[in-house]
Amino acid sequence: MTTKWLLSQNERMKKQGIFNWTLPAWAVQLTDENPDGTVTVRTVNVCPSAGVCAKHCYALGSDSGYIRFPAARDRHLRNLRMVLDTPLRWQAQMSAELRHPRYQRDAEKNLLGHIRIHDAGDFFDDSYTLMWLQIMRGAPKGLTFYAYTKEVDRFRRLVEPNPPANFKYVFSRGGKQDSLIDPTRDRDADVFLTLDDLKAAGYSSQAASDLLAVHGPPRVGMTVNRHRKGMTASFGELQRQQDSAAAERRQRQQAKASTSD
Repeated sequence: MTTKWLLSQNERMKKQGIFNWTLPAWAVQLTDENPDGTVTVRTVNVCPSAGVCAKHCYALGSDSGYIRFPAARDRHLRNLRMVLDTPLRWQAQMSAELRHPRYQRDAEKNLLGHIRIHDAGDFFDDSYTLMWLQIMRGAPKGLTFYAYTKEVDRFRRLVEPNPPANFKYVFSRGGKQDSLIDPTRDRDADVFLTLDDLKAAGYSSQAASDLLAVHGPPRVGMTVNRHRKGMTASFGELQRQQDSAAAERRQRQQAKASTSD
């Protein structure tokens, strides 16, 4: 399946001058037909550091447009297949596309070209992340790339030592690596049940513009658009509770093992 554009826009992003690259969320099964007629099934975790967020992810719910609309799902799967099976071709096509005039500044509307990497999915491995860094460094002047990510350790290793000048990112809470986020120096984002909860936690809403995630205050929050069953607190708080419970279980197991010795 081919398409004219790798990057897309919804109406909200179009008003803000944002284009988007997306992948499927979390664990994905890809079915491949082999030349001999047999079928191979691959399981790919596109969000390897997802924690409690996976249970409440807007991209995985039955009410999600990504699930309800086959065309959207097909586009996500196509994108994933490209970066897995033909990564150099994907990188070359993305780099070429970014030079099209549609991605340049719209002076009349005072919009700058912004590319959001992932409204679903994440930087799932080192190779894929490094390709994006190369794409950013070779992109036309005036484009800004940004992303929410739960891959804190990967970014510490691959991005922080030499970040592209046109790349801005925010660590998103609700993942297995939340404990690595340093609020004294990192931008971080969290998802809350209500605006009052968001403000009480010391976060600023990005409802006015998604770009506030990277151009606004360092702690940015958003509220759920629909009730999520079982979501009783923010993603960050739920992850802290889960991590604390896991630590207590480990301590009990260690204490039990030491007494049995």
